[in-house]
Amino acid sequence: MAASSIKKEVYRIKPLHKQVGRLMLKAPLFVALIGALITMSTGADTAGLDFRTLFSKLPPTSEIPLRDAFEARDETRLWYRHYPSESDTALILVHGSGTDSKYLSFFAQTLAESGIATVYTPDMRGHGLSPVKRGDIDYIEQLEDDLADFISHVRTVNDRLETVVVGGHSSGGGLAVRFAGGNHGDLASAYLLLAPYLGHDAPTVRENAGGWAAPNLSRIIPISMLNGLGITLFNGVHVLQFDLPSDYRDGSETLSYSYRLMTGFGTSDFRTDLGAVEVPLLLVAGSEDEALVASEFEGTVKPLVPQAIVETVNGASHLGLVVDEEAIDIVRRWVRRL
Repeated sequence: MAASSIKKEVYRIKPLHKQVGRLMLKAPLFVALIGALITMSTGADTAGLDFRTLFSKLPPTSEIPLRDAFEARDETRLWYRHYPSESDTALILVHGSGTDSKYLSFFAQTLAESGIATVYTPDMRGHGLSPVKRGDIDYIEQLEDDLADFISHVRTVNDRLETVVVGGHSSGGGLAVRFAGGNHGDLASAYLLLAPYLGHDAPTVRENAGGWAAPNLSRIIPISMLNGLGITLFNGVHVLQFDLPSDYRDGSETLSYSYRLMTGFGTSDFRTDLGAVEVPLLLVAGSEDEALVASEFEGTVKPLVPQAIVETVNGASHLGLVVDEEAIDIVRRWVRRL
């Protein structure tokens, strides 16, 4: 979008802003989105995300664990993969946007084989091979509730557990942050954030986020305003699309999100959510991340979580981080200390 076009859009919205008045106080996301319109990249080219490095290290599908199921509180069957070990520590690792847990298989298997943690990788509601509603959930907080139900399931099937680490990569890391600041945050013994997406207004996010996601602001803005008034009728409208290259599609991808899934799959206020964390937290990012700025994480996170450990892996890209041996070794050593 050209700078002149952005200004025209802002001017067109401005009279509406005057009419709704106090709505602005009720819908802080609207204010943030106006800021996003003004500061949005003006058409800079991006190289996209490095899918090649990721897929070159993933095991064949036949070597990835088959899915198991658990029942969420609404009696929906949700799916996950289990990478067993003899450890009394469980790591629940949430995938990023647009995909499912398969791409975390190298990371999960390597960590589990080291004996440091049993790893579980859920396919979040709205994602995976056979979701009830692809790209959608029933209400904004549902993924948090699903994650809480899954923790309960993991503790039931593995009664030896002493420590449960909640973690995630990219948007999954954002969901872990949201979970930490929500109603169920005390269910986690520690948090692991792998290149977490902290929201479009975070200083850790590059312009265009690597060209991966394309938000429809003409839909997001009015729906956000309506939510500020308590009107959720249009929350099922799809507002976000992902650019997954066709070479890496297999039918399990989720290429668009509803407003409620977009909002629920990540933190809406990383400062408040991170400020609620009182347990150990490890954040790992790659120096060559195309979507995020690794050098900004320490200054952003440490003031909010003084006990946090922030590590940067030289040469690792956004997706390459989850198949990087150094990154896995950092996590392995941190979990061992827990």
